[in-house]
Amino acid sequence: MKNIYDILQERGFIDGVTDADGLRDLLDSKKITCYIGFDPTASSFHVGSLIPIMSLMHMQQAGHCPIALVGGGTVLVGDPSGKTETRQLLTLEEVHENAKGIKKQLSIYLDFSEGKALLLNNADWLVPLNYIEFLRDIGRHFSVNRMLTAESYRSRMETGLNFVEFNYMLLQSYDFLHLYREYECLLQMGGSDQWGNIVAGADLIRRMEGGAAYGMTFPLITTASGDKMGKTAQGAIWLDPELTSPYEYYQYWINTDDRDVERFLALFTFVPLEEVKRYGQLTGADLREAKEALAYEATKITHGESEAKKAREASRMAFGNTEGSLDAMPTTSLQKERIKQGITAWELFAVTGLCASKGEARRLISQGGGYVNGSRLTGTDEVITEEHIREGTIILRAGKKRYQRVVLK
Repeated sequence: MKNIYDILQERGFIDGVTDADGLRDLLDSKKITCYIGFDPTASSFHVGSLIPIMSLMHMQQAGHCPIALVGGGTVLVGDPSGKTETRQLLTLEEVHENAKGIKKQLSIYLDFSEGKALLLNNADWLVPLNYIEFLRDIGRHFSVNRMLTAESYRSRMETGLNFVEFNYMLLQSYDFLHLYREYECLLQMGGSDQWGNIVAGADLIRRMEGGAAYGMTFPLITTASGDKMGKTAQGAIWLDPELTSPYEYYQYWINTDDRDVERFLALFTFVPLEEVKRYGQLTGADLREAKEALAYEATKITHGESEAKKAREASRMAFGNTEGSLDAMPTTSLQKERIKQGITAWELFAVTGLCASKGEARRLISQGGGYVNGSRLTGTDEVITEEHIREGTIILRAGKKRYQRVVLK
């Protein structure tokens, strides 16, 4: 079997490694335990969290044992990494609810049966810590001068870094030490903004246990246009189907910038690299095949094959391919009588939620961005009547990509 280190490198996951040769040899010689921490700052992950999740899936597929660590303890302190200001601290009740949500989501991606992966919460060992003992046993191994050179702290010195946040590196390092001791965990992985914390944890293990531990970081993924992954004009793309429907999730991926398709196929799907490279050679109209593969495979991983198929069929129907079904498209139900009486297009766009307000709907239509059953609306006061009903439905479109199906009852 190919070394998992090479697989991750070829697919674009690796940004930094504490000891590349040593880690590669380790992964080649035996099955190891590795971990990534996920602070429960929300009840759901979004697309921006997929890189660490996918990396754990790759590790498990290669026979290694991943630990998904829910940061029920560290989230009470707040990670300063990548932030220009102090995070809003959550209540214990909020942390508990968020932790339940992300534990459920992680089970979609990883197989936790028969010890193939572990799902842990660092609140179990961090919350009971005696602070004085922690400072004496752990804190004495950390140099304040060295800590201040870490990017996560240095970038915050001008805007302000509180003492609670300053403890975060110690707590994350202690996590690594605890997992090393209890589960023989030899590798911590995380985003590039976690480099300082990961290195500090490996160093703590060396100082206290005399053992070798490794760190790996992933690059910050941005789109070709420079935007952060998972952010759209309509908000974040969540992994929870209640927050972002499988159809909307599929649409996010199929609307990927042409320049990102090959890279995202390598990162966010398990499509073999040879096939990824073939897709990368496609141009023009043929590139639609690659985008459809990306959208389908990414949606299948998160929402299952059935939902991926439904989303693909609905997308094909929306874009003029008659082979499909609109069942997965976002849908609003209205009384048929309301359409019979006549309703202005701008009001219908607002009622269905395709536009956030009536004013936004008026602007959209006046600028030529409103469509009904594929036909562009010519004026904001155009009235939608039963003449627009096609097989019990009306299809609305805002711009090029956002659709809403109106089902009449």
